Amino acid sequence: MATESAGVDLVSVVTLLGAAVVAVPVFKRIGLGSVLGYLAAGLVIGPFGLGLFSDPMTILHVAELGVVMFLFIIGLEMEPSKLWAMRRDIFGLGLLQVLVCVALLGLVGVALGYPYAVSLIAGAGFTLTSTAIVMQMLQERNDISSPKGQRMVSILLLEDLAIVPLLALVAFLAPGGEDLTLMDRLQGVGIGLAAIAVLVVAGLYLLNPMFRVLAASRAREVMTAAALLVVLGSALWLQLGGLSAAMGAFLAGVLLSESSFRHQLEADVEPFRGILLGLFFLAVGMALDLSVIAANWRLIAVSVLSLMALKAAIIYVVARVTKAGHREALERTVLMAQGGEFAFVLYSSAFSFGLLDFESTAILNAIVIVSMALTPLMIVLLDRFQPEEVVSTEGMEAPEGLSGQVLIIGFGRFGQIACQPLLARKCTITIIDDDPEMIRAAETFGFKVWFGDGTRLDILKAAGAGTARVVLIATDKPGVTTRIARLVKHEFPNATVLARAWDRAHVLELIKEGIDHHMREVFHSSLALGGQALAMLGVEPEEIEEIAEGIRKRDAERLALQTAGDIYSGLSLTIGNAEHTVRTAS
Repeated sequence: MATESAGVDLVSVVTLLGAAVVAVPVFKRIGLGSVLGYLAAGLVIGPFGLGLFSDPMTILHVAELGVVMFLFIIGLEMEPSKLWAMRRDIFGLGLLQVLVCVALLGLVGVALGYPYAVSLIAGAGFTLTSTAIVMQMLQERNDISSPKGQRMVSILLLEDLAIVPLLALVAFLAPGGEDLTLMDRLQGVGIGLAAIAVLVVAGLYLLNPMFRVLAASRAREVMTAAALLVVLGSALWLQLGGLSAAMGAFLAGVLLSESSFRHQLEADVEPFRGILLGLFFLAVGMALDLSVIAANWRLIAVSVLSLMALKAAIIYVVARVTKAGHREALERTVLMAQGGEFAFVLYSSAFSFGLLDFESTAILNAIVIVSMALTPLMIVLLDRFQPEEVVSTEGMEAPEGLSGQVLIIGFGRFGQIACQPLLARKCTITIIDDDPEMIRAAETFGFKVWFGDGTRLDILKAAGAGTARVVLIATDKPGVTTRIARLVKHEFPNATVLARAWDRAHVLELIKEGIDHHMREVFHSSLALGGQALAMLGVEPEEIEEIAEGIRKRDAERLALQTAGDIYSGLSLTIGNAEHTVRTAS
C-alpha cells in the first residue's frame, strides 16, 4: 500500500511539473507571460478541467511558501541606500497611487452590492499590479533603466511592500474581529510589535555570526538549510506573534540585505522560490471553478471593465498630477491597469480567514486573470495607434555660422571619450547631436552641444563642416554613420573624416565611402582585455604586446583582402599563431 501511495504521489508531482513545462513556454512565446501559463495549466489539470486533482486547496497551502520566499527575496533587495535613493518615487508616487486605488476601487464592490469589508479587500487586491507582467513588458521595450521605467519600478516596489500591511488588514477584518475589546486589540498589537522587535534584534546580532560559522564549515548543503531555516523560521515567528508569515520573511530579507552572505542566500533560496511560486499559480488555476464563472460571467465582465477603467483613470491622473507627460502617463496606464499575482495571495488569505466564501474568491480570481490576459493585447493596441514620440526640442539651439578645427557628430558614450584628447590639447571643436535629452545632460557637465541632424547638408554647413580640418562621426547607428560619411566625403572633400564603426561589415561600408580612418568600437578594447587576461596568467608585457601586434597585423591584412574583394582568402587567414605558446607563471 505504501508503494502504491508513493506511486500516486509521484504521478501528481510529474503531472504538475509536466503541465508547467508545457504551458509556460507556450504562453511566453505568444507574449502572455509565465504567470498566465501557470494559471492555464492549473485550470486544465484541476478539478474543473481534466479532473487530475480534486483538492487544489491542499496544494495551495503548501505553495504559499513560494510567496513567503518571494517576499524574502524582495527584502534582500531592499538595501537602505537603495530605498533612500528611490524614496521620493517609492513613498511619494507609489504610495499616492496605491492609497487612491484602494480607496476608489473598493467603491466598485460597494456599487455592486458587496459588504464594505469584502469590497475593500477586492479593491485592494486589484490595486496590486502584476509585477511579472510589467517587468517583462518593460524589459521587452528596453525601458527598465529609463526614467519612466524606473518610476514604474518604484510603484511596483511599493505595491510589493503593500502586500504585508494588506495581509494584516485581512486578519483584522476577519469574522470575529468585531467581538474583540480594546484591551484585546492593544494586547494583539503589543505581541506583534514584540515579535517584530525580537526578530530585528536576532537579525542584527545573531544571523551574520551564525552564517560565518556555517560558512567556515564549507558545507554547502548546510548553508542552504540555514537559508531556508531563516526564511521559514522568521515567517513562523511573526505568524505566532499574530502577524503574517509574509511580513516575517520580508523583514528577514531586509535585515540581511547588507550582509556579506546576501548573494549566497539569494542563490540558495531562489530555486525553491521559483518552484513554489509556480506551484502557487498552478494551484490558483486549479481553484478556478468554471461553473461559478459561467454562472456569473456578466458580473465578471462588468467588474473587469469597471475595475480596469477606474484603475486606468486613477493611474493617469496620478501620473499627470506628479508632472509626467501625456505619453508617459498613457504608457503607465496601459501597463499597470491590470490586477496582479499578489491579488491571489490576498484573496487566498481572505478565504482562509473566512472573509470571502468560495464563490466570491473564484469570481475575484477570475476578474484578475482576465485583466492580466487583456494587458498584452492593450499594449499591442497602444503601440499600433499611439503616434510616434515627438521629443521636445524646446530650448535647443541649432548651429549657425560655426567653425572649429574638429566637428564631432554624435555625443554619446563614444563621442564623449573621443573629445577628451582634443580638449586636453585645447583644440577648437564643434559638437552636434540630435538627442535633446543627451544635449541637456551634456550641458549639466559644461559641454556646449548644438542640436542638429548630421545627415542634413544644411546642418553640416551651419556647423562648420566646410572649414573643419577633421570631421569625427561618433553616432551609434551604423546606417546613419554611413550616410553622414558619404555626404561629408562628397560635399567637403578637403576634410579628413574619421568614423566610429560598428563591426567588420560596417568597416567595409565606410571604406567604400572613402573615409580616412575608422575605429571599430570593440576591437581594441577587446584586444586589451585579452592581453590583461594573459597578464593575469603570468605572461610578460613584451610578449603580450607582440601577440597583440600580430593579431592587429593579421586583422589589417584580412581587412585589406576583403576590401579588395578577395573575401574568402581574407577569411582563411588564421587569427592566432599555432606555433606560439603562452608561458604561464610557475
